[in-house]
Amino acid sequence: MSMARLDAHSLFRFLHFPSAFTTITTHRYLRLHVTQSDVSSSTQISENGAPQTVQVHPSLEVIGGGRDKYLSALKKNLEHPYNPFPIIGSNRHVETIFAAFYRSLPDVKFWRECLRTKDDGAVALDWVAGDHRKLPPLSPVLILLPGLTGGSDDTYVRHMLIRARKLGWRVVVFNSRGCGNSPVTTPQFYSASFTGDLTEVIAHVSGRYPEAKLYAVGWSLGANILVCYLGQESHKCTLSGAVSLCNPFNLPIADEDFHKGFNNIYDKALASSLRRIFKKHAALFEDIGGEYNIPMVAYAKTVREFDEGLTRVSFGFKSADDYYFHSSSADSIKDVCTPLLCIQAANDPIAPARGIPRKDIEENQNCLLIVTPNGGHLGWVAGNEAPFGAPWTDPCVIDFLQHLDRRLSETSSSPSQLNEAPMCTEGGLVAAEV
Repeated sequence: MSMARLDAHSLFRFLHFPSAFTTITTHRYLRLHVTQSDVSSSTQISENGAPQTVQVHPSLEVIGGGRDKYLSALKKNLEHPYNPFPIIGSNRHVETIFAAFYRSLPDVKFWRECLRTKDDGAVALDWVAGDHRKLPPLSPVLILLPGLTGGSDDTYVRHMLIRARKLGWRVVVFNSRGCGNSPVTTPQFYSASFTGDLTEVIAHVSGRYPEAKLYAVGWSLGANILVCYLGQESHKCTLSGAVSLCNPFNLPIADEDFHKGFNNIYDKALASSLRRIFKKHAALFEDIGGEYNIPMVAYAKTVREFDEGLTRVSFGFKSADDYYFHSSSADSIKDVCTPLLCIQAANDPIAPARGIPRKDIEENQNCLLIVTPNGGHLGWVAGNEAPFGAPWTDPCVIDFLQHLDRRLSETSSSPSQLNEAPMCTEGGLVAAEV
């Protein structure tokens, strides 16, 4: 798929930065100036029942049927301009590559749980070491879904994990088959729309912590899988909230852009990452027969070649085009009944802004969309921690999830309120007052 996680080690094989590039990071206290004039506003009802005005800076696009419910939770993040870090944030490719190479990697100790799936496959769950003893059973659980070939060693995953953990949340990283050194025990990896493993992971985590509320955050391909899951489960979804970041949404559009200009560099780097994972487990595919094209996979120079030779066959699609067409999470938005925050960058080279399902997001009372003017792919080098720290998006994500958890805790303690706020019904969407 073209929505892959940017693998820094593979990318390094295709890119070499001039020494002057690293010197720009010494200007750590510069910020681009964006005025706060012409700020859009919307009047909402606060938690105590009083009207309040929530202002959104014009540098940000904020839409969605859930705007009136969720915007107040993001007030402190959206009232201010989106200021990309100087030079780095001025070019989408520079920002994407800078984040992949130079963003800091917080130190985290994990303990790994390998989960056997119903088809005898396996995925790896990385929990923060010691939290099973330190945190109470009621602590909210956050499941993190990295992008294609990504895992618990990704910087963006670690920063989100650290932020949530500081608030007393239990965090687990879901490493898909073959990713993050997750074991591969059958001749099948994963796909952009395969939700079977995520379904089993959520059921497993829920069984381990039955008293806790569950939330999920997905990036890039992980975001596409997460939104597909939300739409598939619809009113039956057991997650209390979710966040989608850098979601490609419309995979045919994303695939089309993936083969243009500088994007070919990402394509080659990601294909290299996929080949490495495949070659570690190539013995599982010996003499497999059928429509598989193992030589094409072993020497794939593009993600599309990998998907044509293996992914689409594994999941029963007629072609790579058929796979992309039927795996777009844009088609799932209308069925989402779980509170969902989507954050995209208008200049994302891998998840094109024109693929965002704006109309369906506007019509779904459970969805809110934020589009930043800059950010690249998995970049967002802006905010107080730029350029080396957490992405600009992280405070928004945590504020949104905290808002949901706080309101759900309040309603669960009041039976009358709980009865007044159903998440969804079988016959259609009913927005919850969270």
